[in-house]
Amino acid sequence: MTTPSVLTFGCRLNAHESDGMAHHARGQDDTIIVNTCAVTTTAERQARQAIRRAHRERPDAKIVVTGCASEIDAKRWMELPGVVRVVPNADKLKPATWGDKRSDLPPSRHARALLQVQQGCDHRCTFCIIPYGRGDSRSTPSTEAISRARALTDSGHREIVLTGVDIASWQGEHGEGLGQMCRTLLKAVPGIERLRLSSIDPVILDPDTGDRDLWWLLENEPRLMPHLHLSLQAGSDLILKRMKRRHDTARVAAMLRRARSLRPDIGIGADLIAGFPTETDALFQETLSFIEEQAIPFLHVFPYSERPGTPAARMPAVPNGERQARAARLRKAGDSNRDAFLARFVGQTLNVLIETPDRGHSAEFAPVRLTDDLPAPLRGSILPIKIHTLSEGQLLGRRTI
Repeated sequence: MTTPSVLTFGCRLNAHESDGMAHHARGQDDTIIVNTCAVTTTAERQARQAIRRAHRERPDAKIVVTGCASEIDAKRWMELPGVVRVVPNADKLKPATWGDKRSDLPPSRHARALLQVQQGCDHRCTFCIIPYGRGDSRSTPSTEAISRARALTDSGHREIVLTGVDIASWQGEHGEGLGQMCRTLLKAVPGIERLRLSSIDPVILDPDTGDRDLWWLLENEPRLMPHLHLSLQAGSDLILKRMKRRHDTARVAAMLRRARSLRPDIGIGADLIAGFPTETDALFQETLSFIEEQAIPFLHVFPYSERPGTPAARMPAVPNGERQARAARLRKAGDSNRDAFLARFVGQTLNVLIETPDRGHSAEFAPVRLTDDLPAPLRGSILPIKIHTLSEGQLLGRRTI
């Protein structure tokens, strides 16, 4: 059965939701679905350009727009050429929205299967427009998450990634937190060989007030991957305060010490915003120094992008050129941290989830490329790989079997 064209912008959650829409809209090959993102002005501009280009290339196609950007200003998107409908975020995964009378779940096309357990956000960081596009936090019930996880493992997926807008805010009907949900999921679905968390708010792992079940899993459960990606955003306490974030650098540093004491080779990632309004050279240096001192290897760096309607958009701005220059300096520091982190694995044998014919990731989320001459391994398999070299930000290795 044919599926519609889907153009996706933005986050991993959007990619996951695009798979669901394509599944429910099967047979509608005269339709183009555009799943928009509102995180940056660049993402919005790219989506608008894609719609205009799609209309030029397929003038008879019906263009359906959804996602955070269209949620915030549906009228503007309806005015674009070829657009016949704007679908609210709350409706885009409902089968009925796409005329689908079936209730079957879409298959995952990723070797690392995504499992959405949460939607929306209750927090109002001064730079972020996403809560206006996604609404307040809603949690997927544990029973539903278990059912979906079973379906994924039954279809052959060996690694599951929990995803959402703010998974740290997941809450069960009896007040359970994310860690308890993970423990329940792992117990109920023994077929999960690897469970990985997507981006999380650092407060959930505060050493004193954080989720005790999550700390227990990090210490005792080998099926929870030794990998954390933090929604850090800055390494300056004043900037974090102006962002209205809930963590500070001292608590993050304490969390990293504890995590590394439990899992010495844990892979740490972080999202960072460069050139946030009011960020002086000295304040930027605080962030740069924090990243260097904490040796965070996997950085996602974004130059600050104004979002109309947010408090940060009214603050004194940093020139665009300076934002780009600061982002480049942070990326350079991240590359140095990454190479130092990856170098420890040279000579070791790592279990690697194969995602393409010659590439995959270890449990620590270290990128690995296969260099042997054996036939391409089965996608989704987990293989022992003997690492022999570090080159251009990735590990090179050969299969041991």
